[in-house]
Amino acid sequence: MKILIVDDHPCVRKGISLALSFEGDIEKILEASNVEETMGILKLEKPDLAIVDLNLGKEDGLEIVRRAKNKGMNTKFLVLTSSVKRDDYIRSEEIGVNGYILKEAFAEDILYAVHVVLRGKKFIDPEILKYQSTYNQKNNILSELTPRENEVLVALGKGLSNQEIADELFISEHTVKKHISNILSKLELSHRTQAALLVNEVSNLYRECV
Repeated sequence: MKILIVDDHPCVRKGISLALSFEGDIEKILEASNVEETMGILKLEKPDLAIVDLNLGKEDGLEIVRRAKNKGMNTKFLVLTSSVKRDDYIRSEEIGVNGYILKEAFAEDILYAVHVVLRGKKFIDPEILKYQSTYNQKNNILSELTPRENEVLVALGKGLSNQEIADELFISEHTVKKHISNILSKLELSHRTQAALLVNEVSNLYRECV
């Protein structure tokens, strides 16, 4: 089989190439550093798999996948990236990549991902799945709150007092207390500090994902 490695850093390409060179069923390892060079190799060599970095200098690695699919090429695509951003993962999924693995993975894990994808299976790095699962789980908990309760929860995350929340949201302090009581009940928490920590944790996870 033929495998194409697409990365704008020569040392990364050489490292991956070295790891793949020990695989007996790989007959040819190709390298490219940008979109146009990659498209030329895809057309000429028709590799079975392309391992593509998302960030190729100022170019988007997913542009390669888009063009290849538009041309009806049969090459499979495995994204190898240092990005754990939710948006990058979602874009990769939407465009239809066959696998997604982080550069921090061990060489044997990358080789395993290569073989999984070549067998026609989907491979997603466990760290990405865990990361997304943590965010989705916590975000789903907050989805049980009403829009107003979410506003109060965000204000709690800012460390505001009941009166300060009332002033900010133009409601009475008594109403704020009712909302906080409902929030604690729905989230199964015992203290407002726990609620503040939860909303801040979800906010931090979201910023890291996007």
